[in-house]
Amino acid sequence: MAKRYGMVIDTKRCIGCNTCAVACKVENNLPNNVWWNRAMTIGGTHPDTPAGEFPNLNMEFLTLSCQHCENPACVKVCPVGATYKDGDTGVVRQDYDKCIGCRMCMAACPYTGVRSFNWEEPQHVADFAFGDVDVPAHEKHTVEKCVFCWHRLAKGVEPACLEMCPGRARFFGDLNDPESEVSKRIASREYKQLLPEEGTKPSVYYLV
Repeated sequence: MAKRYGMVIDTKRCIGCNTCAVACKVENNLPNNVWWNRAMTIGGTHPDTPAGEFPNLNMEFLTLSCQHCENPACVKVCPVGATYKDGDTGVVRQDYDKCIGCRMCMAACPYTGVRSFNWEEPQHVADFAFGDVDVPAHEKHTVEKCVFCWHRLAKGVEPACLEMCPGRARFFGDLNDPESEVSKRIASREYKQLLPEEGTKPSVYYLV
């Protein structure tokens, strides 16, 4: 059976510190103003916005990135196969060389903001690349997103966001393997998935 890589995020352990977002940005040498992973707060559109009314406030965090859907809407609409699902792992990947910048994938994806489009030549704060040497160069007029740190998976290493999470709130593995840690955690806790009504079958689970 082919693998289906997925991620489990324990919302009770996540403190919304954005370490996962920064680790992703550095590891993948992301351009200025581009974030593949973000720590959102349930309560408002701005960072660290609590829900409720004072003094009865509640702060919940939800980290958001590509959901690596089992039935990805983005793959169905891409006219050139630039966004595709890897048959061996289930990871939804991006091929910058094939991308023609039509942004059909962005329009089809129900998860707002998980994809970015480079309108101009990507700019970086430093004049040298950060992250892994195997990260592909970012290109003008292309769409990009989280790819579960594909360059690390190819070496048998987990995504960078897991390695850096101080609360150990993130777990990664094969959802098709009932003995994997991600499968066991899903089986032992109540969880939610984002927009299940869309029928995309996301591979990211949030323990509640």
